[in-house]
Amino acid sequence: MSSVAVLTQESFAEHRSGLVPQQIKVATLNSEEESDPPTYKDAFPPLPEKAACLDSAQEPAGAWSTKIRPIKASVITQVFHVPLEERKYKDMNQFGEGEQAKICLEIMQRTGAHLELSLAKDQGLSIMVSGKLDAVMKARKDIVARLQTQASATVAIPKEHHRFVIGKNGEKLQDLELKTATKIQIPRPDDPSNQIKITGTKEGIEKARHEVLLISAEQDKRAVERLEVEKAFHPFIAGPYNRLVGEIMQETGTRINIPPPSVSRTEIVFTGEKEQLAQAVARIKKIYEEKANSFTVSSVSAPSWLHRFIIGKKGQNLAKITQQMPKVHIEFTEGEDRITLEGPTEDVSVAQEQIESMVKDLVNRMDYVEISIDHRFHRHLIGKSVNRIKDQYKVSVRIPPDSEKSNLIRIEGDPQGVQQAKRELLELASRMENERTKDLIIEQRFHRTIIGQKGERIREIRDKFPEVIINFPDPAQKSDIVQLRGPKNEVEKCTKYLQKMVADLVENSYSISVPIFKQFHKNIIGKGGANIKKIREESNTKIDLPAENSNSETIIITGKRANCEAARSRILSIQKDLANIAEVEVSIPAKLHNSLIGTKGRLIRAIMEECGGVHIHFPVEGSGSDTVIIRGPSSDVEKARKQLLHLAEEKQTKSFTVDIRAKPEYHKFLIGKGGGKIRKVRDSTGARIIFPAAEDKDQDLITIIGKEDAVREAQRELEALIQNLDNVVEDSMLVDPKHHRHFVIRRGQVLREIAEEYGGVMVSFPRSGTQSDKVTLKGAKECVEAAKKRIQEIIEDLEAQVTVECAIPQRFHRSVMGPKGSRIQQITRDHNVQIKFPDREENPVPSTEPAVQENGEEAGEGREAEPGSPRRCDIIVISGRKERCEAAKEALEALVPVTIEVEVPFDLHRYIIGQKGSGIRKMMDEFEVNIHVPAPERQSDVIAITGLAANLDRAKAGLLERVKELQAEQEDRALRSFKLSVTVDPKYHPKIIGRKGAVITQIRLEHDVNIQFPDKDDGSQPQDQITITGYEKNTEAARNAILRIVGELEQMVSEDVPLDHRVHARIIGARGKAIRKIMDEFKVDIRFPQTGAPDPNCVTVTGLPENVEEAIDHILNLEEEYLADVVDSEALQGYLKPPVHEESKAPSKGFVVRDAPWTASSSEKAPDVGSSEEFPSFGAQVAPKTLPWGPKR
Repeated sequence: MSSVAVLTQESFAEHRSGLVPQQIKVATLNSEEESDPPTYKDAFPPLPEKAACLDSAQEPAGAWSTKIRPIKASVITQVFHVPLEERKYKDMNQFGEGEQAKICLEIMQRTGAHLELSLAKDQGLSIMVSGKLDAVMKARKDIVARLQTQASATVAIPKEHHRFVIGKNGEKLQDLELKTATKIQIPRPDDPSNQIKITGTKEGIEKARHEVLLISAEQDKRAVERLEVEKAFHPFIAGPYNRLVGEIMQETGTRINIPPPSVSRTEIVFTGEKEQLAQAVARIKKIYEEKANSFTVSSVSAPSWLHRFIIGKKGQNLAKITQQMPKVHIEFTEGEDRITLEGPTEDVSVAQEQIESMVKDLVNRMDYVEISIDHRFHRHLIGKSVNRIKDQYKVSVRIPPDSEKSNLIRIEGDPQGVQQAKRELLELASRMENERTKDLIIEQRFHRTIIGQKGERIREIRDKFPEVIINFPDPAQKSDIVQLRGPKNEVEKCTKYLQKMVADLVENSYSISVPIFKQFHKNIIGKGGANIKKIREESNTKIDLPAENSNSETIIITGKRANCEAARSRILSIQKDLANIAEVEVSIPAKLHNSLIGTKGRLIRAIMEECGGVHIHFPVEGSGSDTVIIRGPSSDVEKARKQLLHLAEEKQTKSFTVDIRAKPEYHKFLIGKGGGKIRKVRDSTGARIIFPAAEDKDQDLITIIGKEDAVREAQRELEALIQNLDNVVEDSMLVDPKHHRHFVIRRGQVLREIAEEYGGVMVSFPRSGTQSDKVTLKGAKECVEAAKKRIQEIIEDLEAQVTVECAIPQRFHRSVMGPKGSRIQQITRDHNVQIKFPDREENPVPSTEPAVQENGEEAGEGREAEPGSPRRCDIIVISGRKERCEAAKEALEALVPVTIEVEVPFDLHRYIIGQKGSGIRKMMDEFEVNIHVPAPERQSDVIAITGLAANLDRAKAGLLERVKELQAEQEDRALRSFKLSVTVDPKYHPKIIGRKGAVITQIRLEHDVNIQFPDKDDGSQPQDQITITGYEKNTEAARNAILRIVGELEQMVSEDVPLDHRVHARIIGARGKAIRKIMDEFKVDIRFPQTGAPDPNCVTVTGLPENVEEAIDHILNLEEEYLADVVDSEALQGYLKPPVHEESKAPSKGFVVRDAPWTASSSEKAPDVGSSEEFPSFGAQVAPKTLPWGPKR
């Protein structure tokens, strides 16, 4: 009895697709009774068994028994030894530390190799390097260079062999350096030396030297020979595609260099070993002699204008001849009426006949003509016009380049086509002569904008005016002229269009500069650029600020004039709010403005710098305004105003200018300390002296301005000073050796300062170790004297130097120093003293004294402590002159922070702190103090303010002002929290809320109130109560608004309309668009039944009675219209729907097979999935099957 298994047709089809055609048996079954199902083995035949299986039965089964070919490891290891005498770092306290360890870490990081170091008994260093080959070689080279002492040696080889040591692109040299772990230096080609220097370890040098000598010896075996061969025979020696010479080089191993056709040299160079070179030379000579005996040179007469037609398109015509006779060389010479042929006599005569017949044919059927057209029109002809003529008349039109300025245009081709092309070109030229050309002046800076990105904007203009040719000048010409050419009316229209475009660009490119003090730039930018972004958007302008590291204070605003002015006003108002900035207007005649500003603004810049960096703003040139605005601190503004008016008065009476030159290093000496010397000259003469600014190109130029006699006198005084500075003298002075160190420490900083201050004077101290006290000074006489005086002052300071101790508790040291030590640096500069802070005490000894108070004073003010017994970590040491040290001590003590307490109601503390501490942080930054708010659990009203005494009053006032603001806000919140309840039937709530909350949102915004509806899920609160919160007056207004809506809703009626459910979708429309339109038009609410409703046709319309009736009429009309479409559609679907076959509904039995393994009788054992023999794991060795009589031998 056979078993039957059922498979799906899909899985059987998949199985069959994997079998060969001979294995597939096709059976057609019309019913189950016609034939038996196939057996499992017929349907799924087993794979053929391996014949060798029996022989290898004793071997363990599985693919893992076969041997796998070993793969070569990509990681290699090299070990090498550095002897003690060659170690660079011998003196180390502990192995594995110090510079040697650092170097090894660097090498590992850079190369990716792994290093292990060990110390041998002989104190030599053993190094094991592991990694990829390339990394190991690089690491080894670095180790040798950095951990092993380097020796050097030279090796001499002939200069011509150097290039073979270097190799192509230096590859051979690099490889040699890596292999030998040395550095090889080869002299440059222009250096006559033939010595190669090798640096590295002894072993490495020997290896490298051996390799270099081997390369040189190899080259010594080679020879060079030159053979003169006529140029005409070079192609025959080379052969087609250089095959012949290539074969000779391959066979003989000789290098043969034949000069290319473009080079006029005739010699052929041979390089190689002597015997093989002689063979190559003999073979070349043989080829030359053979060709020389059977070679002819001939020429064919052909007009030069026909040459390109003879050659043909891409050389097609000529290729036909050369393919037939490859040994013939055909040469065309430009400008000559002949063609030269070179090659074997027979081939040359055949080629000559073919070319002559070709020339004869071309002369008979082709013609050319030259016409004269003004070269100005050539560029207008090039392009569409000429291309069309070429294609239409099958001619060639040759227009000379612009550089030739030639009027001749040559037309070549069929005689009839040539004449027609000539006629049309002359007509085009005549038309162009009658066209109008107009030059439009447009500033070059606008050209790129008009052309647009990738020419988009100019393309639009050209499409708009297709008959007008628009030519922009080359950017390199720096020209403003744009040329328009075309019919008169079109040119005029295009001109107006471009002028309007330029006017818009000019209007939008108005630019003004606003000088703003550098410290306020960050306030103008705002947090995350918020302020500047807001100004840009609201004024519709472009605002550019200078870079943070730039010295410029100018902000540039670009856009429409009115917008720029508005942006400027806003920026200036920010500056005015932040600082005590005064603004003064001075009336100076406009004609004097340029002379007051000076060349490149030098004069006005000098006044601004002299007056503390005030900003002086002149009106725009041509505006006619006389008003000059000065802006800055009040005292500086007044000083600048006086100077400006005095200078203007001078200019009006009589102005004279003289320029003198002095080395830039003299300028400081001429100006003097604090400007004393130059002020003396100004006061005595009344002239203004202007020194160059750092950004001026000419740093030698000094300008003197004023009345002529005053200028001349100032010039004499300055020239005398400069002359004295030019007279270089040498002088000396005695300085006690104990003071020498003060001048030369910190890389001679004190000496550098003296040189800068006193005109570059050179000061030389004796070398350290010598007991000499003589110091030499060299420079201008006055500079030397001043420098001597300054050195003497420094010595006096050093001898009169005292040390003063200032006791300030260590916890205040950080505050005293200031950010990055700025406060201490300032005191050091101001008082010319040295200040040393003690080392920080990490774990101070616990004191039995009470805890430190907030104001920084110890409990009891230290009354019980002995005077002069502060802790060492509290003492700051000040060194310098006694009076200066005392002044510096006072300045330091003034920096000790003080604490005051301010009473602030506890309930306001969280508002003072602000969100995430933003409020208190802002106050601390603004007043430069620390504000301590007590912890909430203390319930304290006291807030502590700690900081410098000068800042505490401002901080306290600011805090109290903030408290007032918060109290006012509290009172306002109390007024805003008034609540009012309105009783409204819950059925009206959705209408009061509106679609997506539109109605209720409008009421909230209009009356500035909060409206709360009852929670539907909360049964404890009344469902008809609406709560309104806000000002009392506003809540009442909102209640009235809600009651008005309720009143309107109460007048409304609801009617149910039977509407066929099949048309609901059409009436609602896509995303409810159609139904919304109907509801808005008739001012009603229309509700359709939900899915699964008892009556799917019932539609509810709600609104005022008259509106509801109109809406229902409209909907019923739509139903009638849409229903007709639905009926027609359903009738059509009845015809289109295919008939349903009952037979197809019967479930498919699938594919049936007999005798399947899974339906086998109990006699056949199913495979055991737990058996490692029947289901071996990958890679595991399977135990051989045990037999009663033991394993097979």
